[in-house]
Amino acid sequence: MRSVILRRAFVALPLLASTALAQGAPKVNRYGNPPVMKPAPTKAGIDVRDLQIRLYQFADDSMQGRQVGRYGNKKGTDYIAAEIKRLGLVPAGDNGTYFQVLPYHLRKFTTSSRLAVNGNPLKWNEHFVAVPGQRAPRPILNAEVIFGGTAGDTTTQISAADAAGKFVVLLPQPGRRGAGGPQGPQAFGGGRGGAQAPNRFADAAAVATIDLDDLTMAQRAAINEPTVASQTAAGRPGFGPAAQAPVDSIALLKAQIAQLNPQAQLRITRDAAAALFSRSRFESLAPGTKGGTVNASLEFVELPTEFGRNVIGIIPGSDPVLKNQYVAIGAHNDHVGFTTPIDKDSLKAFNDMRIKWMLANNMATPTIEVTTQFKVNMDSIRRIYPTPRIDSINNGADDDGSGSMGVLEIAEAIAAMPVKPKRSTMFIWHTGDEGGLVGSAFFVRNPTLPLDSVVATINVDMIGRGRAEDLPGGGDDFVGVIGSFFDSKDLGETVKAVNDKQGKPLGLDYKFDEPISWGGYNNLYGRSDHINYARAGVPIAFFFTGLHGDYHQRTDEAEFIDYPHYARITNFLKDLTVEVGNGPRPRLNGTKPARPQPVP
Repeated sequence: MRSVILRRAFVALPLLASTALAQGAPKVNRYGNPPVMKPAPTKAGIDVRDLQIRLYQFADDSMQGRQVGRYGNKKGTDYIAAEIKRLGLVPAGDNGTYFQVLPYHLRKFTTSSRLAVNGNPLKWNEHFVAVPGQRAPRPILNAEVIFGGTAGDTTTQISAADAAGKFVVLLPQPGRRGAGGPQGPQAFGGGRGGAQAPNRFADAAAVATIDLDDLTMAQRAAINEPTVASQTAAGRPGFGPAAQAPVDSIALLKAQIAQLNPQAQLRITRDAAAALFSRSRFESLAPGTKGGTVNASLEFVELPTEFGRNVIGIIPGSDPVLKNQYVAIGAHNDHVGFTTPIDKDSLKAFNDMRIKWMLANNMATPTIEVTTQFKVNMDSIRRIYPTPRIDSINNGADDDGSGSMGVLEIAEAIAAMPVKPKRSTMFIWHTGDEGGLVGSAFFVRNPTLPLDSVVATINVDMIGRGRAEDLPGGGDDFVGVIGSFFDSKDLGETVKAVNDKQGKPLGLDYKFDEPISWGGYNNLYGRSDHINYARAGVPIAFFFTGLHGDYHQRTDEAEFIDYPHYARITNFLKDLTVEVGNGPRPRLNGTKPARPQPVP
């Protein structure tokens, strides 16, 4: 589920999977779940074992958090596509495949890029590397070299007027030379395009920093190998205090032109700097010292990737007429990737304390003063796990591994039915929910089947928890329902009727259609992929079990899921999908929501 606050995952340390379970650690945790589970065949019936087998694979560290725009998202979508192919679903993506590929690209320079000073060539990777950004940089033609001072120290730097049109060379910021500072791919400029040049150098032809010597050849190559793909269009100008500051129209126009035609950012060796200035020492150079003349041909390319894909498969309907209509059931295949390593057991203990406090305080957000009072008993943790389980991967077992694997189990169950529902069933795993609901928006704008033939969309996002310790009103029967009666009284009544027929009906909770006092729970109707279908006039029903203490944390792990509860909800959703596939087409309410009356 998309967070209210936009978050960006970053790599400050090398990617780490959980450490191996220490000898003597328990075989199962307090929820009765093991720390790991091996892959195994699944069957048509939906039960605890099959959901565990699937979710432990899909939320494994090897999936790298499945973040859209990263390789982990490709791995996650590969797994789903392989399974629905095995089950015999009909491909409904692009060009006869199971994938609808979103326009995510990796931007980089080719190794044929050239740079010369006074006609003498410098060698790519040996002397210089260009840092890729969102767009091709402006040309470097007969640019005069000038020493600009020290990076990050405006007191030593030349003026904007002196830098205009020049090839500006900077000494590295003290303490940030070579491989110093943050480690991992991002430390070497890969992925996001490196830091922006200081504003005073905005009109320079290029900015080159002398900090390449301490990097290995592999680290230098990584500067030009982005780890994160981005969408085709470059981002909008930045926001925040600087962006909101008053500017005159000329300055604003220049900033916009600079974004469309940015300057080149380079990293160079000391030998390259010696060639640029015809001298071997630079520490004593006065800012403004001139050097040679640079010409460069930096070949910038945008390579399409498979790092952002919707996965779509269809089980054709059994009725010769109604099979041309579709019941869509979907989840989102992405999560938020990876971040800084931490002992996940101590983090889990802290998260448990935090949600316990929130439950006792009407779901208020604890202040810093409150959280500083939380004391994690590390001695108790070390008795259970003598070796710290260090983890940097946000596995997203519940968000939305639970929905994704629940939908996959439903596909397996319906595929095994001797008589299929009358309508066709479209199974869709959207990408980029966490990146702004981009996968569902892309599908609605570019449907691979007629959107007006979709009679309803059932969205499944986080159905693996919902215990009493997770949210007020939680428990073995809890499931939140959003938008069903709100959008379509017909669909809402079908949801209720199917639940009533369950051997043990679930407690359908409709309160999230209305504003409530828990700030983090408001506008859930607009925070998952169903909203894009609703805006297109498709009746929707959204199911989830709450924003628990491990939401968007490294502790959202398969071992903490409530599998018996999860299995009940998944079986109910299978029955609902079949019922909508066989029953009357749900009608939209029009302008008046038709919510159910609260139970007295």
